[in-house]
Amino acid sequence: MADPKRQAKRVTRAERRAAEEAAQRAKAEQAAKERKQQTIIGIIVVALVVVLVAVGGFFVYRAITNSSSSASGDVNEAYSKLEAVDTKPAKADDKAGFLVSDKGYGQKVEGVPTVGIYMEPLCPGCAAVNQQLDPTLVKLMDAGQLNLELHFLNFQDNKSSDNYSNRAFNGAIYIAEHDDDPNHLMDYLYNIYASDFQPGELSNYVPVDNSKLEEQAVKAGVSKDVAAAAFSGKNEYVDWLTASNNYTVLRPELFSTSGVFSSPTLTINGEYWALSQISAADTTMVDGFLKAVGLSSDQVGVEGKLPSIGADGKPISLTA
Repeated sequence: MADPKRQAKRVTRAERRAAEEAAQRAKAEQAAKERKQQTIIGIIVVALVVVLVAVGGFFVYRAITNSSSSASGDVNEAYSKLEAVDTKPAKADDKAGFLVSDKGYGQKVEGVPTVGIYMEPLCPGCAAVNQQLDPTLVKLMDAGQLNLELHFLNFQDNKSSDNYSNRAFNGAIYIAEHDDDPNHLMDYLYNIYASDFQPGELSNYVPVDNSKLEEQAVKAGVSKDVAAAAFSGKNEYVDWLTASNNYTVLRPELFSTSGVFSSPTLTINGEYWALSQISAADTTMVDGFLKAVGLSSDQVGVEGKLPSIGADGKPISLTA
């Protein structure tokens, strides 16, 4: 092997300087190329989310006009029917939501935002939001930087051949009622929204039996006994789930700018947060959300670093 020192002597200072400058240019060009690729990927992802949200919203509108409005009448009547259901989950609040924080279920961290998530298990837009945003939301929740309020819907149940929406979210409610660790519920939701698990709709739907849902719960940390009971087929919370769905889709404060409820829907401190802002601001789902609550990316998961909007402030506009 040649002596490195002898080789170095053969290279003049000018040659070394030229080589270094060439290396720096190549490095800069590669970095620029990677940034451009990342930007293109980001734009594609955001565009996909917007399309999925739009598609999901259309289907919710159809569900409302075909069933919920005629079945429940106005929002007050729908709420009365929700209250009249015999078997109710004890951990649900008066708006049919499940509050979770680093303190557990039903205990709100003071001084931090509360983020409401309204979701349906077959909704592709819900899956897109879950896959991109939920890991960040869980980090924030675990660090006491926000509260989450989960709302389960079943309006697309008829787009499966085996009542998938009812079974998937009856199981979610059972887990919430019988497992005290909110992270197990969040991980179960993340598992069933995964791209390699969430089934399609209508002609694209492939039956999912309860054993597969049970498996996702166990993978999320739910005990085998609770998971087995959650997907035993009893579906004790389906009546409540349907009544809460029919009430939720009629709540005017959750309507999009088009005047209907669409999914997925997110609220921040009770204020409707339009996902269309993300594409308008040419940003990512995570960066857009962090800006909306007033938190920087390096503060995610850092205890004591609280979003600037606090518990009562409105989400910060991404486009103003």
